[in-house]
Amino acid sequence: MRALLPLLRTSWAWPVGAAAAAAGRLPRGASAGPGPRRTMALYRTEERGQPHSPDYRLFFKNVAGHYISPFHDIPLKVDSEEENGIPTKRARNDEYENVFNMVVEVPRWTNAKMEIATKEPLNPIKQDVKDGKLRYVANIFPHKGYIWNYGALPQTWEDPHRKDKSTDCCGDNDPIDVCEIGSKVLSRGEVVHVKILGVLALIDQGETDWKLIAINVNDPEASKFHDIEDVKKYKPGYLEATLNWFRFYKIPEGKPENQFAFNGEFKNKAFALEVIKSTHECWKALLMDKCDGGAINCTNVQVCDSPFHCSEEEARSLVESVSFSLNKGSNEEDQVWHFLGK
Repeated sequence: MRALLPLLRTSWAWPVGAAAAAAGRLPRGASAGPGPRRTMALYRTEERGQPHSPDYRLFFKNVAGHYISPFHDIPLKVDSEEENGIPTKRARNDEYENVFNMVVEVPRWTNAKMEIATKEPLNPIKQDVKDGKLRYVANIFPHKGYIWNYGALPQTWEDPHRKDKSTDCCGDNDPIDVCEIGSKVLSRGEVVHVKILGVLALIDQGETDWKLIAINVNDPEASKFHDIEDVKKYKPGYLEATLNWFRFYKIPEGKPENQFAFNGEFKNKAFALEVIKSTHECWKALLMDKCDGGAINCTNVQVCDSPFHCSEEEARSLVESVSFSLNKGSNEEDQVWHFLGK
């Protein structure tokens, strides 16, 4: 048993301000200081297996210490009221309407292609594997790894059977992706509150793969950012770098450049919020078994009306049944820089 202990690593992630609020026993949703309202949400992550190994998994727990799905059980909206686990709309000002939970999969400057395992029970974060090999994104000059904190919005799903009217392509069968552009390097498994600023429509092998542009609400400069034009103003060159990153990142694998809808134009916040709304509706249909989810695993602990709902004890059993190797994981992929010719 002692040999297993190093493989079961846990961490706690309070949103900024929440720990102070807890210490002062503030009411739920109250802030310990000026700035956006913060929920008292507390998510715990638990690692199983060794990083840089095919069986590495990062599971999530709620404040009570029960296993949950980061895909299905973490609310999309910050501080949202819920009916049977599904958030419901309520009146609030525009700023609060634009604050969402983001699950961080890949910290900035890292290369391992980590993602929510949509086809596994409780959807832990794992490293993607292709042709039996762990996947890493290449370093393409002048960049190192991912150039933002990369992750996803929970309770969203890009339906592969539903054609988007604006792109004329179906979804990519994943939660909607987020590029967080704040100044802090976040940690894998963190759940942070972000403001949505805009969106880019990547077309990946004929599928729509939306890339939201967002900023952590607790970033020192967050108050400056309200829409996509503010990114152009206060972080000049970042959007152009983002477009080029997504255009070229598969070239070192021998694949062609990626394509984009709207000629690579970043759409504004209003457009992005409509995309989020649509993908959230698709997720609700998925969880209620009203559409073809294919191999997507919809097991959840908190969406009580879902036919895929399970008990806390069943969730624990699912996690404990996951096997992993005692062998040390491989070292991260050799770091090389790729220079692309014109």
